[in-house]
Amino acid sequence: MIITDRQKEILNTIVQEYIGSAEPVSSKLLENKYDFGICPASIRIEMQKLTDGGFLHQPHTSAGRIPTDKSYRLLVSDLLEEDFEKTKNRRMIKEFQEIEEEMNDSFKFLQFLTKKVAEMTNSLTLSYLSDKDIFLKEGWTEIIKEPEFEDNDYLLRFFETAENLEVNLKKLKPDPGIKVYIGNENPLTKSDDFSLITSRYEFPEKGEGLLAVFGPKRMPYQRNIELFNSLITLLEEDF
Repeated sequence: MIITDRQKEILNTIVQEYIGSAEPVSSKLLENKYDFGICPASIRIEMQKLTDGGFLHQPHTSAGRIPTDKSYRLLVSDLLEEDFEKTKNRRMIKEFQEIEEEMNDSFKFLQFLTKKVAEMTNSLTLSYLSDKDIFLKEGWTEIIKEPEFEDNDYLLRFFETAENLEVNLKKLKPDPGIKVYIGNENPLTKSDDFSLITSRYEFPEKGEGLLAVFGPKRMPYQRNIELFNSLITLLEEDF
């Protein structure tokens, strides 16, 4: 299915609403909150077309719609194709630069960086420093606040996967740049409940590193990709 610009606008709005609320998005909510320049009946028709095309899922007959992996992939592909300069957060770069002036030790900085990224993404965050062959993991407090973890089975699946993340990430050996694995694309787990963002980077004269965030599929991809782009700038150009 080739979607129209209007359908993509509606779809991206549904994705962002669902990321923010973790609740199925109804046509009524869209009608009341957004102006797509079409009547309510047309919004419902477009939502049905997106559902038929595999971009949305209706968990119950009377419920709203939730995004599928296909809709997340469409959003992420568009984000990764955007101008790199437009997706850097200069305020965040400046904040990390100021901290680095007080932290010349790469290990201490990586500790701080891992914790900071976990706080900013609400995801389990892992970093790896090759010359020291160490992994750092932060974000347990942040991640379990997400509504998905109210489901005990989901919580168990997440912990089982997270337990072996270090070993599996070393095997993954991602190429330079940002890689996003959504749901069943994820090479680290058979579960399609989670998403993973990874990036390899270089500390000038300090070795190669890896950064990854792992969390529910309903993660804020735009914010996380902007964060990774900013960190790539910081770690590869400004150190």
